[in-house]
Amino acid sequence: MSILSVENLTHGFGDRAIFENVSFRLLKGEHIGLIGANGEGKSTFMNIITNKLMPDEGKIEWAKNIQVGYLDQHTVLQKGMTIEDVLKSAFDFLFDLEKRMNEICDKMGDASEKELEDYMEELGTIQELLDSHDFYMIDTKVEEVARALGLIELGLDKDVTALSGGQRTKVLLAKLLLQKPDILLLDEPTNYLDKEHIDWLKRYLNEYENAFILISHDVPFLNSVVNLIYHMDNRELNRYVGNYDKFLESYEMKKSQLEAAYNKQQKEIAELKDFVARNKARVATRNMAMSRQKKLDKMDIIELAGEKPKPEFNFKEARTPGRYIFTTKDLVIGYEEPLSSPLSLSMERGQKIVIKGANGIGKTTLLKSILGLIKPLSGEVELGDYLSIGYFEQEMDQNISTTCIEEIWNEFPGFSQYEVRSALAKCGLTTKHIESLVKVLSGGEQAKVRLCKLINRESNILLLDEPTNHLDVEAKEELKRALKAYKGSILMVCHEPEFYEDIATDVWDAGKWTTKLL
Repeated sequence: MSILSVENLTHGFGDRAIFENVSFRLLKGEHIGLIGANGEGKSTFMNIITNKLMPDEGKIEWAKNIQVGYLDQHTVLQKGMTIEDVLKSAFDFLFDLEKRMNEICDKMGDASEKELEDYMEELGTIQELLDSHDFYMIDTKVEEVARALGLIELGLDKDVTALSGGQRTKVLLAKLLLQKPDILLLDEPTNYLDKEHIDWLKRYLNEYENAFILISHDVPFLNSVVNLIYHMDNRELNRYVGNYDKFLESYEMKKSQLEAAYNKQQKEIAELKDFVARNKARVATRNMAMSRQKKLDKMDIIELAGEKPKPEFNFKEARTPGRYIFTTKDLVIGYEEPLSSPLSLSMERGQKIVIKGANGIGKTTLLKSILGLIKPLSGEVELGDYLSIGYFEQEMDQNISTTCIEEIWNEFPGFSQYEVRSALAKCGLTTKHIESLVKVLSGGEQAKVRLCKLINRESNILLLDEPTNHLDVEAKEELKRALKAYKGSILMVCHEPEFYEDIATDVWDAGKWTTKLL
């Protein structure tokens, strides 16, 4: 049974085409991985099928009475809403039914016999729906799921705008779990999640009986939960059976076959053109030349997709710093309440340290406290001599109104326009991306703009807060290579062991010093 049908979808932004005549079908129980390089339109596709965005052309048709749950990487939670408010909003449709039931009850006193009969029938239907969705146990269900995901410890009355990126993702996941939708749409759900909760999500999706569409650049995660891949590339959407590794095999084979066919055809075209050029003027061979020309005219020309710019990250290195990068003495980090026990830490020149641990326990806060962006609750941080610090923040301000060119120019006013464009192109951004507003770019493209700032400034210590979030597979591999080659020191928050294991000289587990209940 088809849950979703998409036909001849065409869409673009300005003169930049995203899809051309894309078609797609989702069947009951399919577990789909939607993949593609940054900026290929994966999140745009999700926004179109959920009616958040109108396509330029095409038809989107959902089966009747299908409930869709969407975890969106750009979801904005409203100030003033508590965690409990968000979780209970999973049941909005049930609260609407209860409201309708109360309206009917108010009208029944003045109703005619026929109206009364209709009202009774509608009341029965509503009551059945409320009972089947455990409406009268909502508070119990909310508490149960919140406890399973570690949200009770945060406090259900906490304002959602005060949460970290990972905590927000967990709240939205909990809401989806409570909704029990017929189809899940998940846009990079593992971003900001620690290993424990990625494992939980993996188990949940493997046991999930309904269909889901998952956008992710986390290859091990994709391999463990999907059975179909849809690859978004060059304005097309192609279907592959199996997990990501199976897709890669098929895609490479298909690419090799297309290249072989292209080379064979180009050779044939060259021979035909040569024959026509040599023989069209001679009376004896003119007919044969005309025949070859007709063959050329009718030929379906094979075209190879243009190579996308590959990102190239090479960090500029500053002079050698002193022996110690930083030391802390009885440092207690936090805001109103402490997030850590007193910390006496030190980092020496040449170390590449990864900080791992659950969300919300102070990993980002520690980085910001070391940098002096947040004042510690007590204790002190002493930075070493001759430090040139490069800092990569976890999230970008979504309210900025600059283009990519302006963003880099503001950072490096001495650059010529050619140097700015060249720097952005080296990070894997095309001309059309470079001229776009930063806020309309995908999460991965925005990350490349921030990396562009980082690699063009000399540094001898990099502080990186979840640098792999949103980056596509190719960019992630290039970043890993660059960090391994970097001769300076690195202090990095990361939740992907596959990424950091070959880079790290030391791994610090923030769970060992946190004061938060895990």
